[in-house]
Amino acid sequence: MNHRLTADDDGDGCPPNTRVDNAGAVEYWNTVRPNISGMLGGYPEISRVDLLSSQSFLAKVRRLFPSVGGIAVAASVQLPLLSLGVDCGAGIGRVTEGLLSKVCEVVDIVEPVEAFARVLREGKLKAEGKVGDIYVTGLENWIPAKRYGLFWIQWCLLYLTDDQVVHFLTRCKDALSESGIVIIKENINTLPHDSFDPQDKSVTRTEQKYQDLFEMAGYTILRSEEQLGYPKHLHLFPVKLFALRPN
Repeated sequence: MNHRLTADDDGDGCPPNTRVDNAGAVEYWNTVRPNISGMLGGYPEISRVDLLSSQSFLAKVRRLFPSVGGIAVAASVQLPLLSLGVDCGAGIGRVTEGLLSKVCEVVDIVEPVEAFARVLREGKLKAEGKVGDIYVTGLENWIPAKRYGLFWIQWCLLYLTDDQVVHFLTRCKDALSESGIVIIKENINTLPHDSFDPQDKSVTRTEQKYQDLFEMAGYTILRSEEQLGYPKHLHLFPVKLFALRPN
């Protein structure tokens, strides 16, 4: 998830993204405890600032672009709930509980790790009807069968190859409601190239690479913003939020 930066150790000339191993990533996450600390790589203290930043970003996008699920109202006026959202790579539902359940009437879940999905399946949000369908599968395999007003995709594209990212985002585009929006929140590499992490089989991409992949999938970036407020002594990756709409 939000691991410390490690050098690209490919050595064989292969693009780092081609070394991504979907099954290996699930195997890694199966060793992680299903709690906030586990979801955040041992840094549970960043959860609050992460959620506040995401909440602020989403509200700004909806107010600046009323056609994407917002209305032209003053900042003091409550935005209406979106009918259906989906938390992609949801883990135990940290973002669903802390943000998405507050802005969507119902949130579907996509999560490949059964132990994490079980937390949501047995949790209070499911009992309250705030969590809808739970798909226990990887994003590389998931084909949306509904229309969503919001795709929330946080810290999970790093577990897909470049081709898988483009194909996944293309499927998301086809499943957006008329005013739907895709929000992506991902680590950004400070090196001038992508790098592979052999621990969790992920790739950390440059911002330019993400922009290229979004364009290939047929999206326009409405707004982007860097996550601020993480403690500097943790030496975490920079994190960036992107709001996307189909071209």
